[in-house]
Amino acid sequence: MKIIDIQTYGTSLGGNHIYVKVLTDEHIHGTGEAYRVGPDFAVEQTVHYLKQWLIGEDPTRIEHLWRIMYNGSRFPGGSMLNAAISGIETALWDLKGKIHEVPVYQLLGGRCRDRIRVYLGIGGQTPRQVAESATQAVSRGFTAVKMAPQPPDAEKMAWGEVLQGTAARMEAVRKAVGDSIDIGLDPHARIFEPFKALEMAEAVEPYRPLFFEEPLRPENIEAMGELRQKCPIPIATGEMLYTKYEFRDLIAAGGADILQPDLLLCGGILEAKKIAAMAEANYLTIAPHSPLGPVSTAVSVHYAATVGNFLILEYRIDSEGANRQLIMEPLHFREGYVEIPEVAGLGIEINEPMIKDHPLGVWRRPLVVEPDGNIVYQ
Repeated sequence: MKIIDIQTYGTSLGGNHIYVKVLTDEHIHGTGEAYRVGPDFAVEQTVHYLKQWLIGEDPTRIEHLWRIMYNGSRFPGGSMLNAAISGIETALWDLKGKIHEVPVYQLLGGRCRDRIRVYLGIGGQTPRQVAESATQAVSRGFTAVKMAPQPPDAEKMAWGEVLQGTAARMEAVRKAVGDSIDIGLDPHARIFEPFKALEMAEAVEPYRPLFFEEPLRPENIEAMGELRQKCPIPIATGEMLYTKYEFRDLIAAGGADILQPDLLLCGGILEAKKIAAMAEANYLTIAPHSPLGPVSTAVSVHYAATVGNFLILEYRIDSEGANRQLIMEPLHFREGYVEIPEVAGLGIEINEPMIKDHPLGVWRRPLVVEPDGNIVYQ
């Protein structure tokens, strides 16, 4: 069997998505996804560039093909290269599962759990609104949620007001859902100074958060390590890191309790398995970053099924709204867990006609502007 083509399907349906399809001379295909790192058109073009290196290769030699793509590049890869590699690599796993007529998790050592615990992102402008959002999530069966701790427009507030508002939001959610629900906190790396991150952690400690995600910029690994020594709640990070090499630096610095590789960016499933093994050897857990939707969910579910030190998975509801239109059939969510698919491959197929009707759009991350007009580094 040989690779004869690699195609991309970029769509703006439900936010930009970049799907990757690997085709073979035996009429079996595999589908994966590359992360929308922005600029998204460049990710698509990188996939097509890498395709020229893979035409005619055996698609089942996934480690070999990964090394062709990663080691064949002139410099160590950044976001666009690693997103493109991840998109191709996840498609290769879907393809290999279909070749052998088994779910992908069977090719990764078999599952060590029967279902995958997930959490839902919640939001709201006021403490009351975010508490109502949490209550709604719990009513749908979720046993864990994640929220931004700081108030809206925190960059325009005095720091004391930010801390008071943060504590008020967390207190409202904890009172609304009780002690049986886990609450993750994600400041989205918008705290520049480590001492402020520590003060925020201390403000929310009484409400027992599950984790404190990216309190600092993720590339500031040394500061993250120093913060972790003092922080009263677990630190989670990793969504913007690539490959085992950057995660090795994070682990060496003692920068996290929970690692959050994104399988559409870190290098793919096999690279994420290596990262999980490194984490387990250092007594750390894994909570994959997975905010994009159904294909990302499927990739992460098969991965999590085989990782002993897995903690919890980020999840977007795939059975409604734009996410439902992206795919032919969603995975099943029930009582706080996503069921592991038992069909060949990843167990999910994209809705190509619908996707083609909504081409990839120009996207830019919303800018956060301070009162003096400065654009915040985030």
